[in-house]
This record gives sequence, C-alpha cells and structure tokens, in this order.
Amino acid sequence: MNLEVILRAGLSTGTILIFAAIGEIIAERAGVMNLGVEGMMLIGAMAAFKVAYATQNAWLGLLAGILAGGILSLAHGLVIIHFQADQTVSGLSLTFLGTGLALVLGEGLTGLNTPTIPSVDVPLLSSIPFIGRIFFTDFNILVYIGYLMIPLSWYFIFKTRPGMHLRAVGEKPSAADTLGVNVYGIRYLYTFVGGCLAGLAGASISIAISPGWYSSLTTSGQGWIAIALVIFARWNPVPAALGGYLFGMLRRFTLDLQGPMTILGVKNPFFYDHNLVFFLQMMPFILTIIALLWGSGAARRKRKGTPAALGIPYIRGERGL
Repeated sequence: MNLEVILRAGLSTGTILIFAAIGEIIAERAGVMNLGVEGMMLIGAMAAFKVAYATQNAWLGLLAGILAGGILSLAHGLVIIHFQADQTVSGLSLTFLGTGLALVLGEGLTGLNTPTIPSVDVPLLSSIPFIGRIFFTDFNILVYIGYLMIPLSWYFIFKTRPGMHLRAVGEKPSAADTLGVNVYGIRYLYTFVGGCLAGLAGASISIAISPGWYSSLTTSGQGWIAIALVIFARWNPVPAALGGYLFGMLRRFTLDLQGPMTILGVKNPFFYDHNLVFFLQMMPFILTIIALLWGSGAARRKRKGTPAALGIPYIRGERGL
C-alpha cells in the first residue's frame, strides 16, 4: 500500500462529493431540502458523456452535464416552492425520475470512448517537494476547481451580502421577505445552483475522474454520501470537503488492502476470504453512517447548523417562519 497513492486517490474521487455536497449545502441554506442529488448526478453524468461523445468536445459535455442537473432540479423547485409539496417526497421522486431518464437516454452508451477533461500540473506549485507531488501534479482540472470552490463557497455563504440573504431565507423567510428579499426567487435560484453542482459532480465522474458510462453504477450511491456529508458538516462547505476527501481515501485504502497476500508478515485475510472483502467494501459507507449519526446528534444538542426553515414551505402572509 502506498500512502501517496491513497492520498491522491482521495483528492481525486473526493472532488465528486465536494461538488455535490456544496450544491446541497447552498440549496439547504435557502431552506430547500433536495434528496434528489443521486438522480441529478446520474442525469448529469449521462448528459455529459452523451454530448461529449456526439460533439467530440469534453467541455461541451461538461456544460451539458451541469445544465442537465440544473434543469432537473427546477422540477423539484416548481413542486416544492410553487405548489408547496412535501420536500422529502419530491426529492426522492426526483431521484427516481433522474435515474429513469438517465437509463433510458443513456441506452447504448456503455463501452463507448469519449473525449475527457484533461489532467495538468500546476506551474510552480507542482515543484514543491512532496506537497506539490500530492496536491498539484497530474490532476484533472476539475480537482483544482474543487480546491478553489471550498474557500470561495465558504466566503460566499458567510461573508457576502448575497450569502446573508441566502441564510436569511433559510432561517427566517418571513423576516427576509419583510426586508424586501425575494424569498421565492432566491429559493428557485439556489435550487437551480445546487442542481447544476450535482450535475457537475456527475459529469466529473463520466468524463473526468472515472471516464465512462456504466448505467446506474456510474454514481454508485455517491449522491447519498454527499447528503450525509452536508449533515455531518453542519451545512459548512469546509468540513464537508474534508469529509469528501476522507471518504475517497477510505475507498482507495479498502481497495489496496485486498491486494497483498501478507501484511507485516501476517497472512492477509482480505486476500483469501471473499466474504471479508464484501465487508471491507462496506466500511467507508458504514463509517459515513456513523459520522452522520454523530454529526446530526451533535447538531441537535448544540442547536447549531441546521437552517431553521429547512424543508418548510414559505407561504407569504402566514405567521411563523
């Protein structure tokens, strides 16, 4: 097992989770719970791969994936903002809708080769001993975009006036409305932004990080992991990003652990016993569930993080939130 390989794999695959988690954080900060992240990621992955193959241009594919996720999210926005339906039910329905559309429209794409987003070195930074090799050498461009998105999203949410409006709508929409903030417009906008970032996460899989279209296996449940990271991180992009990277490293670690016949001179049980291998593959997801339970419990105890109006439809003129 190589520590450098594990770290680099975590940074690369964690980028997918960062895009999806930050998109969900932004939407939920506006009071919109969207459990359709998996469906938006899958439709984004399919659209990106299909357009990149048809045009032989990976950047057009990336744009198509982003827009596909965003457009699908507007269906959720219409149902829960305009018609004030239950957000949990609508989000789950969006997952089924996105998955179904992706599988139908993606028919025949499996096994095809398409252009991909290139990998590059970062000038100067890549020459830093060890650090440069780990963080800035031969990574996909989207990984570097992920680096930038972490501080920028934190700064936007907590240090800018639009971010203040975003948080106000998620905490006390009636007060924000009284001050002239367009509650419905902001919720539609950030639902769309969250969908675009979920679409970007899906596109990152199919034409960048793990190129290819493998039907429903393309996302492998990473949309649900992103939602778990949001709760674990208490709606803060920085801890969510760290959790995403850690999850990516754990997935690589469990894969590498199956390789050697012996570990420190002792027979490696994961090499010989397939039942243990299945258990090992579950470990990143089990640890995510444990972290989710711990994070949500801590948030409840400290009454910290959760937007007060999350999941609650806003009806102008009604008393309450």
